[in-house]
Amino acid sequence: MPAQLIDGKEMAKAILIQAKKDVGQMLERRARPTLSVIQVGSDPASDLYVEKKKLACQSLGIEFDFYLYDTNISQRDLLIVVKELNSKFHTHGILVQLPLPGSIDTEKVINTISPIKDVDGFTAFNLGLLEHGKEGFVSCTAQSILKLIESTGQPLEGANACIANHSILVGRPLASLLLNKGATVTICHKQTKDLAEHTRKADILVTAVGKPGLIKAEMVKPGAIVIDAGINRQSNKILGDVDFEAVKDVASFITPVPGGVGPMTVACLMHNTVKAALLQHS
Repeated sequence: MPAQLIDGKEMAKAILIQAKKDVGQMLERRARPTLSVIQVGSDPASDLYVEKKKLACQSLGIEFDFYLYDTNISQRDLLIVVKELNSKFHTHGILVQLPLPGSIDTEKVINTISPIKDVDGFTAFNLGLLEHGKEGFVSCTAQSILKLIESTGQPLEGANACIANHSILVGRPLASLLLNKGATVTICHKQTKDLAEHTRKADILVTAVGKPGLIKAEMVKPGAIVIDAGINRQSNKILGDVDFEAVKDVASFITPVPGGVGPMTVACLMHNTVKAALLQHS
């Protein structure tokens, strides 16, 4: 029996509906949530991601402030921009579009963002809270993946979860979220010697590597939940990391690409932005 499709688009709608209600209540009090996005340089992928965030903000009534800089901007000047946004009362969320040029210390820039405006959940402060079993602002992608997993109704306590990604964007915060729910978590990365050995044991398999067709049917435990957060562009198509047609006959639940993690990540960003605004106005 083919796996049940986890529809990220439908789930995202519910989050956005609630976010729009919250924005409406803030507007009645003459306060408008504002998201400030900083981008250094321009490339098709980053431009597309920023445009999606802008459209989502506009649809909810969230103010979208965009700051685009040339790749030759100095780290000092970029830090000044972030600090100025930290001090702006009407800026509730700050997001630095990644990647940054190699000449800039990404970690330093991210950790300059005020934790209460860190709607991406990437600062050491918010990641540290998560490690201690508490939640400030959580990575939008990790947050969206957890919601997709929970939508299946399958128990997380005692489940074996395998994550093929160890970044602060996905793997590390997601591992903490799953650990906090009682799952046993394995994180795999490019130094992992035998990926299939770990994936075949997983009741929950998450991949965000960026290699199309990486996860084959024989690498998946029968009945597993498979969440594909991989983004790969080939011949005007967007593909995930999972061999979808083969794996759907092995898994019990699976996300499509596109239409799975992507829409949920944008929705969770909107949720975090509204949350930040509500906290700063309370």
